Amino acid sequence: MKKKSYFLLTLLLTLVLALAACSGGGKESSKDSDSKGGNDSGKKTESSRSFPMEVENEGEPIKGGVLQVALPSTSPFKGIFIQEFSSDTNDSAIMKFASNILFDNDGDFLLTDTGLASLKVDADANKATVKIRENVKWSDGEPFTIDDVIFPYEIIGSPDYEGVRYDDDFQNIIGAKEYHDGKADTISGLKRVDDYTLEISFKSISPAIYSGGDGLWSSAAPKHQLKDIPVKEMISSDAVRVNPVTLGPFKFDKIVNGESVKFVKNENYWKGEPKLDGVVIKVVSPETLPKALNSGTYDLAVDGFPGSKITQIENSKNLSILSRPRLAYNYLSFKLGKFDKAKGINITDKNAKLNDPKLRQALAYAIDVEGVNEKLSNGIHTRSTTLIPPAFASFHTKDMPGFTYDAKKAKQLLDEAGYKDVDGDGIREDKDGKPFTIKLGAQGGTEVLESTIEYYRQNWKEVGINVELATGRLMEFNSFSDKLKKDDPEIEMFFGAWSTGTNPSPKGLYGEGALFNYSRFVSPELTAILDDIDSKESLDINHRKEAFRKFEEYMFEQATTIPTVAITEIIPVNKRVKNYNVDYANETQYQDIELTADAPLKN
Repeated sequence: MKKKSYFLLTLLLTLVLALAACSGGGKESSKDSDSKGGNDSGKKTESSRSFPMEVENEGEPIKGGVLQVALPSTSPFKGIFIQEFSSDTNDSAIMKFASNILFDNDGDFLLTDTGLASLKVDADANKATVKIRENVKWSDGEPFTIDDVIFPYEIIGSPDYEGVRYDDDFQNIIGAKEYHDGKADTISGLKRVDDYTLEISFKSISPAIYSGGDGLWSSAAPKHQLKDIPVKEMISSDAVRVNPVTLGPFKFDKIVNGESVKFVKNENYWKGEPKLDGVVIKVVSPETLPKALNSGTYDLAVDGFPGSKITQIENSKNLSILSRPRLAYNYLSFKLGKFDKAKGINITDKNAKLNDPKLRQALAYAIDVEGVNEKLSNGIHTRSTTLIPPAFASFHTKDMPGFTYDAKKAKQLLDEAGYKDVDGDGIREDKDGKPFTIKLGAQGGTEVLESTIEYYRQNWKEVGINVELATGRLMEFNSFSDKLKKDDPEIEMFFGAWSTGTNPSPKGLYGEGALFNYSRFVSPELTAILDDIDSKESLDINHRKEAFRKFEEYMFEQATTIPTVAITEIIPVNKRVKNYNVDYANETQYQDIELTADAPLKN
């Protein structure tokens, strides 16, 4: 790393620490990054910190009690509490306490028969049978039937549906497209066998179905509550925003829009009465979260405790720190086209400003992700090398080199691509010798986010690329997300993050019909690879592994979406929580949580 670049990162870190100290955030320290020479391709890509996945705390459990949960976020939650419309990680974190999910997963993220529903697959006939448990009730006392399993398909398939779930996968269900296009009154591939059984016919079946893919929908929706609400009005209805009905261990009691949710236990929960009286979840700024945890305001921090703050809590006497690899990654991506809403597909523009793979590769090699991970995130996270998270151990290719920091290589690629400094001012012009600037879209809200983006802009400047912030500043998350979805031309390159869910198939993020494919890059080669991953041939595990590797290699070459950070999830737990396990294979169920004191313990 050049001394100038290293100095900037140190300066930014000093600013972050000063701001943290001024806000009462406590003492924080960080190890220095390695800085040897002009390229750091040999930097560490492994986490330098680790924590256990389980804690067992002493003390006799009290009866009941209310769990206090912090949701770290720089933005309000959207409050869309229905799986068919939700695309926000904050909403998803909240809904886990009131889940309508049908299937449980094992440690390999494969569906099991221990949840509300079981799955039987006939791959030869391209059919699957979903059978639900009998005598289960919704939180309002109404019976749970197979109609509540069929209804979500009708919501997503509706011609009036404007959510993100109608994609290539969903169209794999026979009759789904005809229903969505208004050419049929029903989805012909759905057969209601009886009150507890549904048979689904698919165009094809692949291994993805065992992880909830191929178009199989894994959540129920309360038809008795929603059936009279038009699909186009459902997302804004009270049934979704104010008084959602649940099959989970807790039910909604009070929602303060964007700020907090109060749950009470669901007496009708099918696994038995929860041991807690309730749960309160509040949005908390990542900047003030360590102080709040240390002072005993919260029992848990879910879905994203910042690695930059770990030194403020790791020696706290009232807390245990747990961690696990998250089914998520951060990325850098490039706007290369638009989503054609009428056709329901992504259209790549061959004349897009950033259409040159060498330019994109250079931009990827130029950023010092490893330095940021070590210096600003305290070595919690790791450099991601592929678009398949390491948590999917069977399909993540460990020996992929990835775009490790290499400023020298970035400059070489820019030279080869024809981006050269014509006028000698240190900034490269485009292939025609004209001024060249890239507009970057990114989320702000914390000192670390802002410092990271500024550091990366400096990285790019050092290889001769001028990068300006779209809108002139970092954006609030919801505004940023809306601009991405609408393909706002002001954003030409952007930083984002994906939570993948338990299905490793990347088709829902990078397929031709995937709304989540924000780069809008599609090609016949990519479509063929994605189809192969989810093909009958891939029922052979070795064939599927090779298909995943082809996807990783192809996306590395095209460099349309660059994985940057493989996220390690940090979960602080107050020591009044009796037992807590975050191992995917043996995760604590919310209905089983017990407390040993009336209030969270203080440091």
